[in-house]
Amino acid sequence: MFDYIIVGAGTAGCLLANRLSADPSKRVLLLEAGGRDDYHWIHIPVGYLHCIGNPRTDWLFQTEAEPGLNGRSLRYPRGKVLGGCSSINGMIYMRGQARDYEAWAAATGDPAWRWQACLPDFIKHEDHWRLDDNATRASPGFKAAHGHGGEWRVERQRLRWDILDAFAAAAVQAGIPASDDFNAGSNEGVGYFEVNQRAGLRWNTTKAFLRPTCYARPNFELWTGAAVQRLTLARAESGALQCEGAEVRTPRGQESVALNPGGELILAAGAIGSPQLLQLSGLGPADLLQSLGIAVQQDLPGVGANLQDHLQIRSIYKVEGALTLNTLTQSWWGKAKIGLEYLIKRSGPMSMAPSQLGAFARSGLDPDGPDLEYHVQPLSLEAFGQPLHPFNAFTASVCQLNPTSRGTVQIRSPDASEAPRIQPNYLATEHDRRVAAAALRLTRQIVAQPALAAHRPEEIKPGPQLESEEELARAAGDIGTTIFHPVGTCKMGRAEDAMAVVDSRLRVRGVAGLRVVDASVMPNITSGNTNSPTLMIAEKAAAWILAGA
Repeated sequence: MFDYIIVGAGTAGCLLANRLSADPSKRVLLLEAGGRDDYHWIHIPVGYLHCIGNPRTDWLFQTEAEPGLNGRSLRYPRGKVLGGCSSINGMIYMRGQARDYEAWAAATGDPAWRWQACLPDFIKHEDHWRLDDNATRASPGFKAAHGHGGEWRVERQRLRWDILDAFAAAAVQAGIPASDDFNAGSNEGVGYFEVNQRAGLRWNTTKAFLRPTCYARPNFELWTGAAVQRLTLARAESGALQCEGAEVRTPRGQESVALNPGGELILAAGAIGSPQLLQLSGLGPADLLQSLGIAVQQDLPGVGANLQDHLQIRSIYKVEGALTLNTLTQSWWGKAKIGLEYLIKRSGPMSMAPSQLGAFARSGLDPDGPDLEYHVQPLSLEAFGQPLHPFNAFTASVCQLNPTSRGTVQIRSPDASEAPRIQPNYLATEHDRRVAAAALRLTRQIVAQPALAAHRPEEIKPGPQLESEEELARAAGDIGTTIFHPVGTCKMGRAEDAMAVVDSRLRVRGVAGLRVVDASVMPNITSGNTNSPTLMIAEKAAAWILAGA
């Protein structure tokens, strides 16, 4: 019997466990279907290459064949380990834009989701390097928007590349302003990303929120290898539905966990796992559940709908006169030098996030602000997991920040061990296809600037022969891939919104004692990487749960 049962020890789950177990009178159980984060490649930043696609750390999901990607299916990484996706992601600290949260407040009718109301929740757990001992590095405005002393460490990257500096200069020449802070409400500009690392090591949510605080608390329990099969629901004489616990498959066998009266079960299993568990429990679209022989407990048509993701379109340019990771790693001496630098200084290529340089720009199709994000890397390869090209090159990946295409996550059977059907529906709308074509044109415009001329950039992908909007949109489908930001599948909304799964305080409609607290509750995707907004959601939810108790 527990006061709080948290399903999923990922980004949101670790913070929730920390906040809720701070009250010694409350017994808290954190359930994680994956294993412990003791794999060394989790902690070495470049180790994401060894974690994505690895059954030890990744659920190995695949999308359905995507019409917008010209029939291709994509690998869809999700963290299968303590820390969840914070243990395998790109480590980029990014809040999004103020307008994202204003839209959430409008969609829910709750001013608690406005930018200024969310800012304290970001700041509460932040530990920003610019506010360390030498606080003179930070302006008064920066200090007002950022935090220090919290659990979530934000640091600058420990390397630079001449070719990336040249790209940044070219972006400025193309009209994109330089920026030294992407997290003040408007992220327009170009600059190096800041990352969730500490001294050259990945800083995941396990390190931040579970160790050492939670592990030392007698009222806290953590079960790993504990896969929830379905939620335990009961209906009162009045007809009201109540969540009473969950059925869990553990290394010891099938076990039941139950809530004390007045307790809550909190789903923090992510944009794939949370709708999957709701559907398995009879909470979801009635027609889908009935077709699979699952008794409908509550018809919630929005469960698994509204899937949104950022599709990155990877342009590759061969260059001259600039060192990139492609040729740096071709010799044993180059590899040894990289390893030695990391061993001694915790810097260099082994400390690098998947993307180092970022830019937020305008496609020309959104009048309200930047709608494109660039992730620029000093390397190139045909596809993730394949060898680097044998020539020097950089990759300028660009994604549409606010796609209008919507997809679905749906279970295939009542078997909890079977992966759900994931259909993102990338580039399904005319608007998204137009933005994709405009993004490729903007990339060419940046690369054509004088700052890059000395390197004689040569377009390898998608290819300079593609010029029309139709050709570029099709090329985007050929080379586009997920940047691992699924959200929205249990969206929050107003009472009159039939597709809203949770209310503005993240309580599941029609089911007492049950909340969803993860990226699935976002009504619209944020304008950037989604890990830190998920932490903010968890911070806000923890305060509401404790206040309610």
